Amino acid sequence: MKVTFSGAAGTVTGSMHLLESGGRAYALDCGLFQGRRKEADEKNRHLPVPGSSIDAVVLSHAHIDHSGKLPMLVKNGFTGPIYATPATIDLCNWMLRDTAHIQERDAEFLNKRREHRKSMGLEDGHVVPLYTTEDAERTLPLFQPVPYHQPQILGSHLSYIPYDAGHILGSSSVILHENENGAHVRLVFSGDVGRPNLPIIRDPEAMPAADHLIVESTYGGRLHKDVSHVENKLADIVNRTARRGGRIIVPAFAVGRTQQLVLLLHQLVNQQRIPNIPIFVDSPLALNVTQVHRDHPECFNEETRQYLLHSEDPFGFTRLQYVREASESKKLNDLHGPFVVISASGMCEAGRILHHLRNGIEDPRNTVLITGFQAQDTLGRKLVEKWQEVKIFGEPMRVRADIASLDELSAHADYNELLAWIKPLAPSLKKVFLVHGEPRQSAAFAQQLHSHYGLETVIPAPGESFDLV
Repeated sequence: MKVTFSGAAGTVTGSMHLLESGGRAYALDCGLFQGRRKEADEKNRHLPVPGSSIDAVVLSHAHIDHSGKLPMLVKNGFTGPIYATPATIDLCNWMLRDTAHIQERDAEFLNKRREHRKSMGLEDGHVVPLYTTEDAERTLPLFQPVPYHQPQILGSHLSYIPYDAGHILGSSSVILHENENGAHVRLVFSGDVGRPNLPIIRDPEAMPAADHLIVESTYGGRLHKDVSHVENKLADIVNRTARRGGRIIVPAFAVGRTQQLVLLLHQLVNQQRIPNIPIFVDSPLALNVTQVHRDHPECFNEETRQYLLHSEDPFGFTRLQYVREASESKKLNDLHGPFVVISASGMCEAGRILHHLRNGIEDPRNTVLITGFQAQDTLGRKLVEKWQEVKIFGEPMRVRADIASLDELSAHADYNELLAWIKPLAPSLKKVFLVHGEPRQSAAFAQQLHSHYGLETVIPAPGESFDLV
């Protein structure tokens, strides 16, 4: 077995690891890079190998930095199966179409600007979308469902079993087992590991013994605050902003984070801990993804299942409105506060959230509530870092709104939670590869693994390969 690290090596996004076994090639994830626009676009237009050279993909979960490059793979000749859990497939059905639509729309917008530049005598090239809706539609039939704990044969000598990673709906960690010429090699790929006690989904499952581990290190050098405090903090942010007559503008990932926030606000409304103000989910994708959540109660934790037992929708209540049409979204700009608006994207890089930020970021009555990890060079990261001025749609804007963070809702395990997840694996591990982390976080987690378990760790560089025995 040989593994080559082609994405999420030394960075958080663009997850893709190539596996060679028995003369066949496989991809573990195939995600988009996110961050500085020009640099990310250049990376996303490049594939480490031709799509036709890959026999199958094992997909850990639906987040775009893990799945979003699949249509590029198909565009470049891939025709094999894409294995994923049933919930992940249903999420990708909406997310890949949405991402393709964004690619087409952004290219159209940039080309109009370039035509304007040409009319002024300035030279500029034509922008081609990374991939099209047609490419996404050709990708979707390739998905094949693999439920949790069900073995899936990949090749004559290779199989894998998915386990619940507790990160988002349908997310999985997988163990791959190679049996060739009497030699056995077991490799665990973590995908993204979630946190215990998150809303809606179950806790991460323990993994079987393995020889090697590829594990994320997003928060390898940080500790989160306890999840149990999240309701109090969210209630305080809503109440403070409402007293000022302001808006709570929430950039949130359409998958996972939006549904968690809706459920928490539902609970706070029921408990009369926040005022009776309107709450909007302004994202067609989030609306579709929320329906996918409703369709997969088998992924819910016990608390969320109780809503279903009492015939109550955990993702719908009186003060909540889902906004699908762009015309209805624009009307929110003229609405006087207080109200809550949750909109994608989670890192403030695209979508309707940019319009809400442009209309609200210079008003000191408002609060921008950041609820997840923000990659380097994204607008969300600049807000977390308290930049006094940011650009939105190329226009400089003063940040006068209050910037708050709800770190407790992070869907990534911190280093203590990762250590606890790895503990049952530690006695059998020969080597640990740290991916999906900025260099400082990965280096900090390497020290933790060595001091706690004496494990040999590697932080692979992009394109670096290793033979696993």
